[in-house]
Amino acid sequence: MPEYTEKDAFKYLFELQKSGITNMFGAAPYMQKKFPELDYEECKDLLLTWMNDWENIHKSVVSK
Repeated sequence: MPEYTEKDAFKYLFELQKSGITNMFGAAPYMQKKFPELDYEECKDLLLTWMNDWENIHKSVVSK
C-alpha cells in the first residue's frame, strides 16, 4: 500500500507550482524526492494527468 495518495501528489504539484522553484515540465524529479516510493515513470504519469486536467483537479484539491 503506497504511503501517498493521488490527492497528496496533486496537492504537492500545486504547492510546487506556486513556489516557482521549477517549470512544471521538470517537476517529476521533485515528485520523486517527495514520494520516494514512486518511480520516475509513475511521477511523469501523475504529472501528465495533473497537467491535462488541471482545472478539475484544482477544484477538487485546492478549492475545498
